[in-house]
Amino acid sequence: MDFYEILGVKKDATADEIKKAYRKAALKYHPDRNPGDKEAEEKFKEAARAYEILSDPDKRARYDQFGEAGINGQGFGAQGMDLNDIFSHFSTIFDEMGIGGFSGYSRGPRRAQFRGSDLRMKVKLSLSEIQNGATKKFKVHKDIPCPDCHGTGCVNGSQPVTCPDCNGQGFVLRQQRTIFGTMQSQETCPKCHGEGTIVKDPCSRCHGEGITKGEEIVEINIPAGVEEGMVVTSRGKGNAARHNGIAGDLQVLISEETDKSLIRNGNDLIYNLLLTIPQAVLGDSVEIPTVDGKVRIKIKPGTQPGTVLALHGKGLPSVNSYHTGDLLVNISVYMPEKLSDEERKFFEKMKDSANSKGNESIKDKIFRTFRKYFDQ
Repeated sequence: MDFYEILGVKKDATADEIKKAYRKAALKYHPDRNPGDKEAEEKFKEAARAYEILSDPDKRARYDQFGEAGINGQGFGAQGMDLNDIFSHFSTIFDEMGIGGFSGYSRGPRRAQFRGSDLRMKVKLSLSEIQNGATKKFKVHKDIPCPDCHGTGCVNGSQPVTCPDCNGQGFVLRQQRTIFGTMQSQETCPKCHGEGTIVKDPCSRCHGEGITKGEEIVEINIPAGVEEGMVVTSRGKGNAARHNGIAGDLQVLISEETDKSLIRNGNDLIYNLLLTIPQAVLGDSVEIPTVDGKVRIKIKPGTQPGTVLALHGKGLPSVNSYHTGDLLVNISVYMPEKLSDEERKFFEKMKDSANSKGNESIKDKIFRTFRKYFDQ
């Protein structure tokens, strides 16, 4: 998704313009104005996600450079987003707009929901996988919902019961006498830990926790153009949470395999091509590697050491962008350290021939001498 497009602003929009655009979108898609409209609710969440990223200078800079892959794992994200979280996260803006809670949602106390911890792992990618994107499967050892009680923590298919201490509210009120009079405070219920329910008959396998140790085959889609050190996040693929709470995320750290022929430089690839002296002087057709396989390029006569040839579009794509880098062929010329008697005589003859031709260019002298030698 394009966050700028979601809010209807240009990429150079100011912070004030982004804020105004978000206010407009929030009012338009507010759940109170669109009761029961799931599409409007999703647009409301998308606008919140867009504002969350674009209102933060650091996240916005990473998004502008790398797209969503640059900000994966940061913020609450659009997937699985809770509407209460949106109102809580941007409470100041909604207060300014005069639209706090709605239809049973509020920013006040609500029953807690456990969240599983995130998992982190590393994956090595070849240049081919980076160029084309990849789908990776992992066997992950982690917390999973208890198969006996299906995550409820209750035995024999029973369900949690309402907490008697907080009557299902998840919080209790405490009163304390002070010199200023009786003060009342609100605290998380210590019996149910804010859930509002308790496990009366705990499952013997998970002891009422709702989770056990297990493993799962997880499939991760890695976009094309990722770089060393980037993190791709798969939401909900981390550790399961107690009592069917919100599962954690799986964060995959990208590592690049060293290619034996090509060197990465941003989105460009570099290949160091070593020519012989005859190839550089007379020209040639040579085969070089690319990510997709070998291609043949033409070397012009008289090619100088240090010449760089660019094969446009043969590099790597940018993440979430239409730009693709180039393959840069850096040319060097091999100078032999030892010569045979025949080779030495040839180079001495070439030297004498070059010195004996007054106004003729050095390049033409060398080329003519090489050509005469090889034509024999």
